[in-house]
Amino acid sequence: MRKKIEKSDAEWRAQLTPEQFHVTREKGTERPFSGDYRVTDEHGIYHCVCCHAPLFENEHKFDAGCGWPSFDRPLASGCVEQQPDSSHGMERTEVICARCNAHLGHVFPDGPPETTGQRYCINSVALDFHPGE
Repeated sequence: MRKKIEKSDAEWRAQLTPEQFHVTREKGTERPFSGDYRVTDEHGIYHCVCCHAPLFENEHKFDAGCGWPSFDRPLASGCVEQQPDSSHGMERTEVICARCNAHLGHVFPDGPPETTGQRYCINSVALDFHPGE
């Protein structure tokens, strides 16, 4: 595991768009169907928009119909962390980048049963796609 990246809010604001900052640093959510949620056959890796850590592989993306990118698993063990989230009167499991603690989205147990059964519902503004990786 690499060393955690820590920056001040001012440093993150200088690096990110206002929407990226709101979602990743303030635990916001982008509007559904507003980002890159479509499934394609293009090979590549999704990286954290904050620290560029590799997080998800395009081959594990699927159409959950929810309006956000959905993956059945992270790229590798330890690249994301999970923590309880009881905000908004719901009990959910938050997914954060293990390297910089960026809020990515949530994981739910309603993914494809033929794979992991998990649905990592991730904000597209929290990700940067690198085709061909």
